[in-house]
Amino acid sequence: MSALHLTLASASPRRRDLLARLGIEPDAIAPADIDETPQAGERPRDYALRMGREKALAIEASGYVLTGDTVVAAGRRILPKTETEDEARRCLELLSGRRHDVLTSVVLRAPDGMLRERLNANIVRFKSLSPREIDAYIAGGEWHGKAGGYAIQGMAEALIQWMRGSHSGVMGLPLYETRALLKSAGLALD
Repeated sequence: MSALHLTLASASPRRRDLLARLGIEPDAIAPADIDETPQAGERPRDYALRMGREKALAIEASGYVLTGDTVVAAGRRILPKTETEDEARRCLELLSGRRHDVLTSVVLRAPDGMLRERLNANIVRFKSLSPREIDAYIAGGEWHGKAGGYAIQGMAEALIQWMRGSHSGVMGLPLYETRALLKSAGLALD
């Protein structure tokens, strides 16, 4: 489907792999470099949508631009994309034994600049995590750069007691919504 002239505005190998499940190989990969600081009082849903839009607008590319942004929230608290072990540990301790929201926005910018967007909302519940389980997960390194300090496609999946929603959405690119966006733009995906 290279006729789409599609730029994926993400450095995530998972998003590229998920897009391939739709039979699409992007023509270019161009991660957006934007300030991802939540605004004071910003709700997680609004933040996820704003990040998707801002990433789509930040990329200079001809053709279509597809972005995704995943937000993990405990109540109204937006958890960081963890960069340190201490950050990851705090996130996992907070999520232990409780449910949380995983919101992934998908935004498609058309060549004329028009934005189409969808929001995928999921609820995930971790089992109660022992300090030893948290230590083992931290030692594996999967937490680095991940919203909420975990990656569902790895070892964390064994720590999830239940989930309501889209597995691909929690991974970072909800396939149902992505396919619907591409089809709504007139891009055949049959």
